[in-house]
Amino acid sequence: MTRRRAGRDRAQAQQPDLFAPAAPPSPAPPQSPRPATPDLLSLPAVPRELWDRLAHSRFRARFHLGAKERDYLAKRGLPEVMAHAADFIATRLAPAHPDRDGRQTPWRGHPVFIAQHATGTCCRGCVAKWHAMPAGQPLDTQQQAYILSVIQEWIRHDAAAPTPQSAPRPDPR
Repeated sequence: MTRRRAGRDRAQAQQPDLFAPAAPPSPAPPQSPRPATPDLLSLPAVPRELWDRLAHSRFRARFHLGAKERDYLAKRGLPEVMAHAADFIATRLAPAHPDRDGRQTPWRGHPVFIAQHATGTCCRGCVAKWHAMPAGQPLDTQQQAYILSVIQEWIRHDAAAPTPQSAPRPDPR
């Protein structure tokens, strides 16, 4: 006689009946409203001291838009990219305790991601360090607008700069 493991009967009792009539579908949960597209002209000014401090950081200064990000920006335009930025900031950065804080911003793939790393707006720790907005508290609309302004100014500045050329490889001979 075989012995059954304890709890197996309980698991089978919780298994749904495969031949029972299907339950009516439950209504979909309401979608959270997307953040409004930012008005690019009414964003707050960024203090000059921030750019001076960021320029002294070797880590932050090494970020630049690549060819793919420049093409994306040219095809979509700055207003659409900034609408994406508003969505990223509202969902990934504005909560008091964002999911995967410190790892929520990819390193490449979108102009906003690169701008976030270049400006210290990639995670709540960097926002606290570089922009004096304490972690553990949700960002209000004024703080989000300031972050959008920083990102927009960096994108405009870096997109206007000439494309950095990679150094030629030495001849292997």
